[in-house]
Amino acid sequence: MATITSLGVGSGLDLEGLVQNLMKIERQPIDALQTQVSSYNTKISAMGTLASKLSALQTAAKNLKPDVLQSALDKFGTYKGTVGNENVASITVGGGALSGSYSLEVTQLAQAQKSRFDASNFTGSGSIEFTFADDTKNFSVTPSGDNLSAIANAINQANKGVTATIVNGSSGQQLVLTGEEGVENAFTVGGAGVTGSATVVQTPQDAQLKIDGVDITSSSNTVKDAVTGVTLQLKAVTEAGSPTAITISADYSDKLQKSLGDFVKAFNDVVNTVSSLGSYDADTKTAGALNGNSILRDAQSTLRNLVFGQSGDIVDQNGQGMMLSSLGITFQKDGTLSLDSDKLAAAINNDPSVVASFTAQIGDRFNSGLNKLVGTGGLVESATTSLRNSVSALGKRQETLEARMVTIEARYRKQFGALDTLIASMNQTSNYLTQQLTSITANNSK
Repeated sequence: MATITSLGVGSGLDLEGLVQNLMKIERQPIDALQTQVSSYNTKISAMGTLASKLSALQTAAKNLKPDVLQSALDKFGTYKGTVGNENVASITVGGGALSGSYSLEVTQLAQAQKSRFDASNFTGSGSIEFTFADDTKNFSVTPSGDNLSAIANAINQANKGVTATIVNGSSGQQLVLTGEEGVENAFTVGGAGVTGSATVVQTPQDAQLKIDGVDITSSSNTVKDAVTGVTLQLKAVTEAGSPTAITISADYSDKLQKSLGDFVKAFNDVVNTVSSLGSYDADTKTAGALNGNSILRDAQSTLRNLVFGQSGDIVDQNGQGMMLSSLGITFQKDGTLSLDSDKLAAAINNDPSVVASFTAQIGDRFNSGLNKLVGTGGLVESATTSLRNSVSALGKRQETLEARMVTIEARYRKQFGALDTLIASMNQTSNYLTQQLTSITANNSK
């Protein structure tokens, strides 16, 4: 009898299909596990989305808090400066500046040394040496040629604080060397490559000015921190007896509006995300990824408590406890917040110190309150870890069941293989008997 290589070949029955259908039934527990794993993975992804939005809100809350050793008012202050006579100086205000008005007199602008050489002042060989009062600035160059262009290129490529240009005069080319502003940058030129001395076109000098009558000397027309945090760019000398005014004022509106606007947006993003993840559509019978999950309830409760807990600790000029509504922030029916920029601007104009302090308090409370949800070991992290552990456990169960499926399928194939062989043998016997009976019948007929 021929060897059976596939179930059903011997018997003619669809034993292969029967085994596959039986294995589908046997794999139902694995299919259920895979469905459960898919559900858990969807929840893990949803937890990640929720954590991201909550973390963004916590970051926005932290941005409302001043740095260590920084006051709330300084946190949100942007200082601007003006000069009464803009022809005299321009002003840039940086960190550390304070509001105030000052008198500025400029009696002398800083200027750089300029020295002029004829072509005959250079030998065409040897180095050209530059010497300064501060010998750490000294340098030398050795030109590649004996013409003024080669000498100018060598000096400029050295980039050591002296610039060379060539002036084409009626009596020939002249090399003009320009240093940096200030007496301290005066220089002399010598060396084997130089003969004779230069004609000094312009002597170096320092800037001389007074701020509120205090004498100040600067080697540059860029005067930094004569007033803390302020940089002045001097342009001209003031007329005798006619000083100009410097005014530095603080603006708190821009930073407070932006910081609180970012905070409200981040808060609303969390609310909308919570609503989406916990939703249920009765028409399509489709639920959000975290529908019914306790984490969403905890998040909603935490946010609500933080919003309605912001009151009483800081009072305004009228002795009234500050609330979010004092800043134009109101709670909407859908759980989101709305910011009235005009009301916030009015509150800032009325008392920026109180608004800044209350804003910092909001940031501190939200930052601390959100730690319960997204801090290390917080509820979202714990829930996510639990889901991942469940996925891992289900994976191990699936591996065990998959191994069991191999054994079960092998047993089915062995059993149905034996059945296939038996039926094939019986079919052969039946065919043989049929042939014999047919032969006997035929013989009897004869």
